[in-house]
Amino acid sequence: MRRRTPPPPAPLPQRRGVDPVRVRLPVHRGDGGWATVREHLVARLTGAGPGMVEAMFHAGAVVGADGVPVAPEAPYRPGMSVWFHRELPPEVPVPFPVEVVYRDEHIVVADKPHFLATTPRGSHVTETLLARLRHDLGLPGLGAAHRLDRLTAGLALFTVHPAERGAYQGLFRDRLVRKEYEAVARYDPELELPRTVRSRILKERGVLAAREVAGEPNAVTRVEIAGHREQDGLARYRLLPVTGRTHQLRVHLNALGVPILGDPLYPEVAPATAPGDFRRPLQLLARELEFTDPVTGARHRFVSGRTLQAWTSPEEWAGS
Repeated sequence: MRRRTPPPPAPLPQRRGVDPVRVRLPVHRGDGGWATVREHLVARLTGAGPGMVEAMFHAGAVVGADGVPVAPEAPYRPGMSVWFHRELPPEVPVPFPVEVVYRDEHIVVADKPHFLATTPRGSHVTETLLARLRHDLGLPGLGAAHRLDRLTAGLALFTVHPAERGAYQGLFRDRLVRKEYEAVARYDPELELPRTVRSRILKERGVLAAREVAGEPNAVTRVEIAGHREQDGLARYRLLPVTGRTHQLRVHLNALGVPILGDPLYPEVAPATAPGDFRRPLQLLARELEFTDPVTGARHRFVSGRTLQAWTSPEEWAGS
């Protein structure tokens, strides 16, 4: 298998924990016919707004590999790379703290709150767990070994050194991490548990909800009941995923007839809420992570200190 050439180091520092954007000029111009770097970026960055690219060049905000600003009239050179920071729209701050559960010279384990994205994506860039940790811990090389859904709370593993990231990502790829989740949903006395759910889950690009389809299973979850209450008809479920498909736990509990409380996608897609609406978070928590460190050989087991509001404070949950 041909190895990908690593990208060159960025000549600009991070800004609020966010890397600068790198644009590599195409080796073959095609029908572009660009005479200058500026012309190419104007054609390429159509969403930047009128005059934005020109303003970046005149401010010296577009730099080459040596960190020197690229002049507006600099000629187009095929294969050349330039860097700049995007002007990001303001984001509504997620008003919940991030707890660092563990940190050594190789890894950081954080306890993520609900509503905070793990890594920059779409409209969530600075208000992400990765950006916060990079900034707060002073670790610009920090990278995510895996991701949690934005609406899911709990434990997430990060690597300190980029060169070691692949080793930790391999733990998740090769299913060498024991993951335990907790969820709160309706109690169904007729639902036979424990059981192992196997199905094929399809998540299509641009479609919010995933769905189960016919075919070879690609998603496996062990579902157990950890307790239930007669007074409000709720149950606490222990979920042990073997695989890590997008929305897997949410899809599997919904298929069992007990969708997770606070889920805006299952069983039906709910209308989008306002960006600052942090009420009724999804009652899903990444409770435990257990694995053998591929670099040090140490055996790790981490437990989240968070709780699910619908279980611990049902009155507050109902009134939120």
